[in-house]
Amino acid sequence: MKMQSRVGSFGSLEEGKEPHVRITNQPNRPLPLRLLQFILLLLGVAIVFSFLSIYTSRFLKIQNVAPMIQSKFQPCVEEVKNLESWIRPPSTLSHNMNDTELFWRASFETRINEYPFKRTPKIAFMFLTRGPLPMSPLWEKFLKGNEKLYSIYIHSLPSYKPDFPTSSVFYGRQIPSQVAEWGRMSMCDAERRLLANALLDISNEWFVLLSEACIPLQNFSIVYRYISRSRYSFMGSFDEPGPYGRGRYNENMSPVVNISEWRKGSQWFEINRKLAVDIVQDAVYYPKFEQFCRPACYVDEHYFPTMLSIESPHLLANRSLTWVDWSRGGAHPATFGKGDIKEEFFKRIFNGDKCLYNNQPTTLCFLFARKFAPNALDHLLEHSSKYFGF
Repeated sequence: MKMQSRVGSFGSLEEGKEPHVRITNQPNRPLPLRLLQFILLLLGVAIVFSFLSIYTSRFLKIQNVAPMIQSKFQPCVEEVKNLESWIRPPSTLSHNMNDTELFWRASFETRINEYPFKRTPKIAFMFLTRGPLPMSPLWEKFLKGNEKLYSIYIHSLPSYKPDFPTSSVFYGRQIPSQVAEWGRMSMCDAERRLLANALLDISNEWFVLLSEACIPLQNFSIVYRYISRSRYSFMGSFDEPGPYGRGRYNENMSPVVNISEWRKGSQWFEINRKLAVDIVQDAVYYPKFEQFCRPACYVDEHYFPTMLSIESPHLLANRSLTWVDWSRGGAHPATFGKGDIKEEFFKRIFNGDKCLYNNQPTTLCFLFARKFAPNALDHLLEHSSKYFGF
């Protein structure tokens, strides 16, 4: 009986009949503990790997950028370590500094008198002109063969474009300039600009201000020896009681400048490096002269002579090295053309005055002269060896 019922139940499946299925509800079974631990481990490894990937990419990026940064600043490091970079004169006179920046830069001076390198002191010839230099061929002849002993600087109108050939000693010697008006502070600004640009060359020891109408009266050897051996700088500075001296003084300048300290002198000077720095860095006297010395007070005749006679009177020879002729009267000195270029004319210059040189009397008082017209150039060149020794 039991066997029969069991066979019957199997038979019903073989015959294709649907069996009666019994479904019961059972609760969900939890994940095994080991499986959960394995999943958490994988998640932790993924997080660690992500952090390592981010750090590695950033590190590699910095490593790639670092050589570029190093190569960019490497020349500066080399310059600081190399003394030559500090003492080498500027390769070009062109720059973008304004006057404030230029004067600040030019006022840097060493406090140690002895230089740690072989320094050949030079004369800076500074030409203050409106445009061309008609006497440049004569100056070229004067300077020839002495290239290591001089520098040249030209301040002209900003609109003027010089056309010196590349072989000329004047080629590329024009400094960034501004308009300079006769008798006004802009004229002194131009002179300070020349001094400041020349001070950027540490080898420049003496500074001579010249105009386009100036000529040399001696050969270069005499000029260099005369200037370099002098214990004084050649800045005219005298007390003139008349209307063209003390009469130009403004009481508003007191107490910075008293009338007893008021001085007058020639615009054309020769000064040493110490005095050049004093002029460039001055912020005491400049505002007074800029505000209270205006035409008919001609500031270029009073500013530097007064300031230096107050600050450094023991360094001044109290005379100029540039000869001029005021005998004809008027606001400007006489101008000489080709008809004046005669031996008697220069004898009058060479033998007409006596002066002191290092506190000793001498007849060699002038190294330069003005004013000479352009038409005098050919005669000056033709007779330069006879008159001037070059």
